[in-house]
Amino acid sequence: MSRRHKADKRQTTPDIRYNSPLVAHLVNVVMQDGKKNTAERIVYGAFEKVSEKLEKGDPVDLMIGALENARPRLEVKSRRVGGATYQVPVEISYERQESLALRWIVSAATKRKGVPMKDALATEIVDAYNNTGSVVKKKEDTHKMAQANRAFAHLRW
Repeated sequence: MSRRHKADKRQTTPDIRYNSPLVAHLVNVVMQDGKKNTAERIVYGAFEKVSEKLEKGDPVDLMIGALENARPRLEVKSRRVGGATYQVPVEISYERQESLALRWIVSAATKRKGVPMKDALATEIVDAYNNTGSVVKKKEDTHKMAQANRAFAHLRW
């Protein structure tokens, strides 16, 4: 990691169907081996299933609600002080919160074996929207870890 310059934040172009940068980010997280068309098919299929299951309006709004329940506010980072390594709780920027939540949702969907990816992704989004499931548990575990190590908060840099 470079110590000189901060990396410039690039703007993601919004996706074609929903005109949302969030959906474009989700497509990029789902994408493997540069197969964007396949990733779009998976995400759009999952959004159709989500809107069927929840019977509410816009699937992008449902995705935003699911992200709100899945975004971690704190995380721990390792900090080495005089030979000992401490887990120091730090607050996370909004962009990192969103990226972590999307990554967790996609990885949880990938772990569901024997189910097509669009069905698994739809199930994970619905679970996150309902504040249940493995993604919300992972967020709570991250917060518990930060709470347990708050004694080392003075070591923040």
